[in-house]
Amino acid sequence: MSGHVFVVGADLTRLSCDDVLVPTGRTLRVAASWRDVLPADLVADEDASGICVDLAWSGGERVLEVPGTGPRRAWLLDTVDDCGRGLDWLLDGAREALAAVARREVPEPVHGRARRLVGLPALGTGWGGAAGRRGDLLQQLLPVLREAADEHGFDVALVLRGSSDLAAAQRIRRGESTSWDLPDPLRALAEQLGERARRGQLALFIGAGVSAAAGLPTWEELLDELAGRSGLDDDLRAGLGRLPPEDSAALLARELGRDRLQEFVRERFGPGPYALAHALIADLPVQEFVTTNYDPLVELAAADIGRDLSVLPYDEPQPGRPWLLKLHGDAAHPESVVLTREEYLQLGDSRAALAGVLHSLLLTRHVLFVGTSMLDDDLVRIAHQVRSAVQGPDREPRRRSGTVLALREDAARARLWEQDVETVAMSRSDTSPTEAARRLEVLLDLIGCLSTPPTGYLLDPAYRGMLSDEERALAEALQDVAARVPEGSVAPSAAGEVAALLRRLGHGRSAGRRDDRPDEPADAASEPRDDRLQQQRPG
Repeated sequence: MSGHVFVVGADLTRLSCDDVLVPTGRTLRVAASWRDVLPADLVADEDASGICVDLAWSGGERVLEVPGTGPRRAWLLDTVDDCGRGLDWLLDGAREALAAVARREVPEPVHGRARRLVGLPALGTGWGGAAGRRGDLLQQLLPVLREAADEHGFDVALVLRGSSDLAAAQRIRRGESTSWDLPDPLRALAEQLGERARRGQLALFIGAGVSAAAGLPTWEELLDELAGRSGLDDDLRAGLGRLPPEDSAALLARELGRDRLQEFVRERFGPGPYALAHALIADLPVQEFVTTNYDPLVELAAADIGRDLSVLPYDEPQPGRPWLLKLHGDAAHPESVVLTREEYLQLGDSRAALAGVLHSLLLTRHVLFVGTSMLDDDLVRIAHQVRSAVQGPDREPRRRSGTVLALREDAARARLWEQDVETVAMSRSDTSPTEAARRLEVLLDLIGCLSTPPTGYLLDPAYRGMLSDEERALAEALQDVAARVPEGSVAPSAAGEVAALLRRLGHGRSAGRRDDRPDEPADAASEPRDDRLQQQRPG
């Protein structure tokens, strides 16, 4: 029962996981960005240089479990190498910490996930002193994490703060074919989708199944929760199950009243921790996202890596800026939420423009559907309209406009949609839903690895040690170019365009340290910055 090592950009204080490793030193001071992981009563001191935790080392150990009662447990790990002991010492600390984590019993992983998830940053790259050797560290840390995942059976999320880190780690992983336990057909699919993402040809449709991994209700569970608040007698509640879901919602909305319903949606689907799948999706180099979910978790995960999504139709779209269309409304605008049959019918009227956006994506992009059963009436209507538009009586069948990542085999549903999309199951029909959902995460992890540009670290001096001779020669030539670009050059000038390209290749990152937070250690909880090219390209 080997675990898997995920590499993802996220904020470890908001990523839903069971255990988090927090870097510290013998003084037990941690970066201020870890504040939300620590119980308030354990903060002994807090200033501009960080937070001091009111615990004590009992001897020469390097790992301390932070007391707590919640589902997520924090672990302090001494990563400050003030004696010049080198990378081997840091790696030994990672092994010791993961072994300590494994000894804590977890009866059920958070939100019913199939495996326990342990999150950690690039250890030792801040106060630890390894910031200038990030490439060497990642090359040696990833095997250590894989060994621990294999030995202990839990999953590990290596959460990296910037595009240089992500690009370097993904390059290392691409050279290791055994990093993903997936059958050959899913590996081939990941290669196809990764190539589409790199070329700007991929769009994402995100269904309720993705947010269920963060503890939010599916459609059926939402109706059950609303019924519990409605005050309906037992006979009426039993009858709800015999009605179509949209009609059940209509009855519940009438009983609760629109104000109470909107308040429930605002509270239940408001900001909160996001699941690993949200972070993996937000990391993909995709510009267009569509969802029927009310929650803000995709946009929160994107913001935590510096991708500021325009949320349509509420925000003004900006040229070159990625966007997310909320097809069924947004919890921050509860009056917009589509729940009842009457509101669904309005999609063909006042919401026709929103449906038209998905029409356009199905015609011009390859749409990857994640976390949806494809039984939503709106999706059925939109797919039929697109099919009718492109397959007239005298036309040849068109290419499939998307891929559905289904959790388990369902031959009838796959046949139903075969004219429009290819349905790919993660596992057989007798596999548990949680194991199938975990395999979906592993597939998304591989797609993300294959779609990450391989050059984001080329000019970052912290990764010089992992460059080939050819890459090192190219980097030196580009550094000469960088020296000739005037400071402060911005587009649309030629110098500005070259400066932007050099930034995307890692120039000026100074080993990941931020100019506006010089005292913040580089292995902090998150680094909200995304220097990837934000550009919509033709499908």
